[in-house]
Amino acid sequence: MICEPLVPGRFAFNDKFLREAAVIARFLDEPNDESFTSLYELFTPRLVAFFLARNCDLGLSEDLAQVVMLTVYRKAGQIRDRALFRAWLFRIAHNALCRHHGRQAREVETVSVEDSVDRLATVSAEPGPPAFEFMNWMGFLTPREREVMTLRFVEQLEYHEIAAAKDMPTGTVQWIVFNAKKKLAPRLTAIDQRVQQRRNQPKPERKAA
Repeated sequence: MICEPLVPGRFAFNDKFLREAAVIARFLDEPNDESFTSLYELFTPRLVAFFLARNCDLGLSEDLAQVVMLTVYRKAGQIRDRALFRAWLFRIAHNALCRHHGRQAREVETVSVEDSVDRLATVSAEPGPPAFEFMNWMGFLTPREREVMTLRFVEQLEYHEIAAAKDMPTGTVQWIVFNAKKKLAPRLTAIDQRVQQRRNQPKPERKAA
């Protein structure tokens, strides 16, 4: 009897696939912070690599990966076929990249939940109510989250620079930013809706002199 020789690479691939499937299933069965942490740690590096391979720089790749994982967290309940989770996740990544390129091409500011927090630096620099709202947003965060978010979106530091400054792993910095975005998303949605309503209001007609 001829036995097929064992191929170590094949078993390694199967083991990786089974571990990935277990992480996905755990999150979909019990979507909480603990199960999402495992999902986040599994897919964030792959998403960063996905965007890097499409000519995005490291900072943009990390930001887009955050956008994708925030969308996954918010919309995971929409998945009907769990076997398609990975394809669904990378479709979100593809759409996020298309939206980014679309904004660049049009050179017009767009409003969306996913990219609202990425405009914190711009908002915080504006006088009047937006700056006041920025300070209110920070009030919903822990001191550590406020400090990291300020370094990221006001001081414009990259994730690895914040990690060096705060003496913590880069992955920890990314997770802090993600959790802060998750807390702020509902409030940013309401603010964006008010901004859009103001934009849609008809401007008063000027009387002829």
